[in-house]
Amino acid sequence: MPARLFMSSGDMLADRRFDFARDLQLSGDLVAAEDLFVQATDLAPGFATAWFTLGEVRELLGDRQGAITAFRTAETTDPGDRNGAGLRLMRLGAADLAGMRPTYVTALFDQYAPKFDAALVDDLGYRGPALLLAAVLGARAAAGLPPAFARVIDLGCGTGLAARAFAGVAGDIIGIDLSPRMIERARLTGLYAELDVAEIVQGLARRPDASAELILAADVMVYVHDMAPLLSEVARVLAPGGLFAFTLESHPGEGVVLGDGLRYAYGAASVHTLIAAAGLMLVRLEPASSRTESGAQVPGLVAVAAKD
Repeated sequence: MPARLFMSSGDMLADRRFDFARDLQLSGDLVAAEDLFVQATDLAPGFATAWFTLGEVRELLGDRQGAITAFRTAETTDPGDRNGAGLRLMRLGAADLAGMRPTYVTALFDQYAPKFDAALVDDLGYRGPALLLAAVLGARAAAGLPPAFARVIDLGCGTGLAARAFAGVAGDIIGIDLSPRMIERARLTGLYAELDVAEIVQGLARRPDASAELILAADVMVYVHDMAPLLSEVARVLAPGGLFAFTLESHPGEGVVLGDGLRYAYGAASVHTLIAAAGLMLVRLEPASSRTESGAQVPGLVAVAAKD
């Protein structure tokens, strides 16, 4: 995914310093790059992108405190924190674990939308929708029910990869995504009865009680720090007997952590606890990796919960 969103400083000299610094950073000359990023921030103290990239370089140079200072300034100079400096501070232990800002998620996926399918499927071997389809069909077969769903809600629908996987067993599919550019791509598939640009909890909150037979969240929980509010809405919107199927990244410990890829990972025990607290029944929770990174499968889980 894109590492940063470039936001001009409004100062031509500062922007040029940034460009030169980026060239040096990409060539591996981090010391010289750091010096030019500092010059750019001296020329334009409110240059959020330069502060953020300076933090990245200092972290690579082993200057933890310098990186913290740069990321904090990046967060302050861009109140929307569209580059995710707050997440970097969490990873450095300089801020408490918290949720991702919607402005960051929107900026991230608006940038990513034009090359999303190729990067995710071709480069990372993404298989989240296929895992969900197999898990859902297995759960329905075990319950002695046909694989057919009159209304499906696709949370974090992106470009429509889950809708493509479930088109054969779904009636109306409703897509919800925070990124307008992702929604534009999803609309081009022609698979959605309705598309909604919204944060997923807010989008679900607009849906009637017991109005969906299946809710999907493929590679969405990695951007959710606290599942409880989402699960509460899922339980309300699901019809009796309805299913909620989702993938997660996982770790061997307890609770939720922020991984090296700046995505949240859950311990299996916490998933059991959260599902039960929402009044849902966990019918399937299995190890399954939805993507490959740096030649290795990312540890994960595929889960299916049912509403009694």
